[in-house]
Amino acid sequence: MTKHPVDEVPPVRQLTAFGLQHVLAMYAGAVAVPLIVGSAMKLSPADLAYLITADLLVCGIATLIQCVGFWRFGVRLPIMQGCTFAAVSPMVLIGTTGGGLPAIYGSVIVAGLAIMLLAPAFGRLLRFFPPLVTGTVILIIGISLLPVAGNWAAGGVGSADFGAPKNLALAVFVLAVVLGVQRFAPAFLSRIAVLIGIAVGLAVAVPFGFTDFDGVGHADWLGISTPFHFGAPTFEFSAIVSMLVVALVTMTETTGDLIAVGEMTDRKVEPRSLSDGLRADGLSTVLGGVFNTFPYTAYAQNVGLVGMTRVRSRWVVATAGGILVLLGLLPKLGAVVAAIPAPVLGGAGLVMFGTVAASGLRTLTQVDFRGNNNLTVVAVSVAMGVLPVGVPTIYGKFPDWFQTVMNSGISAGCLTAIVLNLLFNHLPSKAGSAADPDGLAGGGVEEAVDKPREEIV
Repeated sequence: MTKHPVDEVPPVRQLTAFGLQHVLAMYAGAVAVPLIVGSAMKLSPADLAYLITADLLVCGIATLIQCVGFWRFGVRLPIMQGCTFAAVSPMVLIGTTGGGLPAIYGSVIVAGLAIMLLAPAFGRLLRFFPPLVTGTVILIIGISLLPVAGNWAAGGVGSADFGAPKNLALAVFVLAVVLGVQRFAPAFLSRIAVLIGIAVGLAVAVPFGFTDFDGVGHADWLGISTPFHFGAPTFEFSAIVSMLVVALVTMTETTGDLIAVGEMTDRKVEPRSLSDGLRADGLSTVLGGVFNTFPYTAYAQNVGLVGMTRVRSRWVVATAGGILVLLGLLPKLGAVVAAIPAPVLGGAGLVMFGTVAASGLRTLTQVDFRGNNNLTVVAVSVAMGVLPVGVPTIYGKFPDWFQTVMNSGISAGCLTAIVLNLLFNHLPSKAGSAADPDGLAGGGVEEAVDKPREEIV
């Protein structure tokens, strides 16, 4: 019996190259959360460095739990785990209004336990994610990530030379290298096109003064994150409530990411495997609270990499998890990776995140748009998903819990798609309408909307 591509173990040489490629794709996003939260709380450079190494260590452990899995934990698909950006604003608020890091970690631990308890219930919601919804959500994930790549290409948010032509030139050069390798290189090399693009970009960036390796010299050789380094966690009601809202948002985002990877790898995500994946998220989040870091979720950046390279083995991403554990234990290695300039990552990010959006469009080609309201579902969902990306302050006057949900384009678009699909395709509508010959919503559209996912790839 032949193994499914997801379970195949490539040779060690390929495992290492593919795994490193996944690490580079998500590294900037992974370290951004502790940097933002730590900087907002005015932590010392030593404490900031501690937060980053703790984050990388738990990122690696979380990825291994998700990919390799044990018992009912882990979806066992090529899914990379990292800190969720949905938690940044609430955590900054908790940390700067008197609670400090112990209050953040207390709320994170409770949120992780809540995710583990809610995972089976979320697993049963899978029937509300037909290709109409999943295609729309994958499209929104790709579109909402593109500004991240754009900011990297311009030099990184807050950089003194943001938008300088030399930054954009370097990003375009990396993009051209990635495309050139994909088009003209042998099959194996084309699958590590992103890694080659980043390596060539870094080689060009160093002599032109885009980066330096001073931080490598100052970094420690060994760093081990100990439980409750910043003090015993405290459990404050308001902090817990805001983090529970974050938990619901991350569960929605993770559901979209898991389904996306399931479609890209041709291994359909079932209710049971979805709840196993969410349960792994919850366990990782609890570990985050114990080991001085933050809530964890599936990383959409790496969904794009799976789609682009067509490398479907979960052991590749498990290797990436192992590399992250090493980076977390050996701060010097982490400092080397941190020296990669933002424009280099931006050039690679443009093609990866665009691939996610294109995968969503591919899924939507399986949906019937004739004589029904499916186009409206996609149109409004994409609009709601792109709104907070294009106008980040649009919900600035709303309550914090509302901002937490709606400021994430992925969760806003996903919730809209689910509600509109229910409204147009599940609820009974006017009998005998033109688009509704059977007196059922969508006139038999559900048959088209609910095509088996294995037909999509």
